[in-house]
Amino acid sequence: MTRSALPALLLGVLTACSPAGEPQDAAAAAPPPAPSVSTAAAPVDGPQLSFPLACVVGETCEVQNHVDVDPGPGVKDYRCGPQTYEKHGGVDIRLLDMAAQRRGVDVLAAAPGRVTRLRDGVADVSVKVAGPASVAGQECGNGVVIDHGGGWETQYCHLARGGMMVKQGDTVAAGQPIARVGLSGNTEYPHLHLSVRKAGTIVDPYRPDAAPGTCNAASPGVGLWNPAAAKAVAYQPGAVLNAGFAVGQPTMEAVEAGDVTVPSAGGPALVAYVRAINLQAGDVLSLSVQDPDGSVLAQSTLEPLERSKAQYLLYVGKKTPAGGWRSGQYAATYVVTRAGRPVLRQTFELAF
Repeated sequence: MTRSALPALLLGVLTACSPAGEPQDAAAAAPPPAPSVSTAAAPVDGPQLSFPLACVVGETCEVQNHVDVDPGPGVKDYRCGPQTYEKHGGVDIRLLDMAAQRRGVDVLAAAPGRVTRLRDGVADVSVKVAGPASVAGQECGNGVVIDHGGGWETQYCHLARGGMMVKQGDTVAAGQPIARVGLSGNTEYPHLHLSVRKAGTIVDPYRPDAAPGTCNAASPGVGLWNPAAAKAVAYQPGAVLNAGFAVGQPTMEAVEAGDVTVPSAGGPALVAYVRAINLQAGDVLSLSVQDPDGSVLAQSTLEPLERSKAQYLLYVGKKTPAGGWRSGQYAATYVVTRAGRPVLRQTFELAF
């Protein structure tokens, strides 16, 4: 709900259920045609992969998308869930917002190897602003391809322009910084798209030996990941990307930019907001704000989601009373209930 005037009670949602832009080209420079997801069982003799970003999942980044293992028009990730989209050929690890991207986050080589291809010079601009035509043929944006031997290679997409730390022909070690996360290519938010290939064919690093088109809801998803990386990228039911308080009704653009104004005791309103990712059809979302005495100041519980959402911004709040908010700790609680049980819960506070 969006209004020009602030009502006494503020309730609202802002949603985005598209994949928010992803790479379609297979190489970072002079790319061959995009490969399809493997149609044969992949070998398990591949490189052991370390976590490819200098961030902490659950604190400063989140896994947004997985490889689409469905061979048809439907979508499913390696756990048979919806955390992917049609023909997606990699793993997306997303920063929390553009403010984090501007501060700089290193992309790390997932395994030792040699840089065979790279591209730099593509602008860091959301495809929502520049349009798909602006990245035709360079959907990966600025990128790097590393050869690990035996036909195995990894590709890193959406890197920051001017942030390359390697050049073609360089030998790199696992965990070595090679670039920084950017907003280049076919994307709407800052993230790393990591693809793994064997002999030019996409391999799902979580289940490299899986039969074609299959998934396993109980899969531990270790695959090619080393123990530390497997723990970091473990499958989650969803995640809270951003949570906080705003001076008024927040927009998705402001949250993505990391540019939400925090309210003061005498501001126009007190609004709690949460942006969560990878929500599923049927999820019930609830957000409430409590005053310093624990009384509910504002609350919103939505009807079950009609379809899965890549990201979803929910906010609730109240117009500031005459004389402003009294001193004390204000708390907000966000809960996502799935199949009758809570799968996400976060509480956050603001003191006046």
